[in-house]
Amino acid sequence: MDLLKLVAFDPEDLAVISAHLQDSLLRVGDIVYLPKERRFAIQTRRYDWEASTPQRRLTCMHFEHVKAVRVRGIDQSNKDAVLNLLAIAFEGGEAPSGTATLIFADGGAIQVDLECVEMQMKDIGPVWAAESRPEHEDLSPAERL
Repeated sequence: MDLLKLVAFDPEDLAVISAHLQDSLLRVGDIVYLPKERRFAIQTRRYDWEASTPQRRLTCMHFEHVKAVRVRGIDQSNKDAVLNLLAIAFEGGEAPSGTATLIFADGGAIQVDLECVEMQMKDIGPVWAAESRPEHEDLSPAERL
């Protein structure tokens, strides 16, 4: 089993990780913001776009140097609700700061204000067959907001 581990230190690196996380499924209860540690983390069921057969992998991702987190269009009280991550966009601020926006199907979004880009994505274990290959409209991240 090949486990993928990627690190982002700039917007270009973040775009690569975004492509690997496209169509990841996660429960609202698997989203954690730790303000004292200045960390934002998510556990996902990543669709493995590189596999020859449809499959998902348990994957974790986290941002470091987090200043604030804002949530829009997601019911945070329903911990079992499933979200489909479409992309992670980045809008720069005063260098090296900026905001990473996790864009979800059905209009939800999480904005993570960062002092600088430092993000890691890592497959942590099991792999299982996916029911099908994800399909959705081909919209740019800006159009999804």
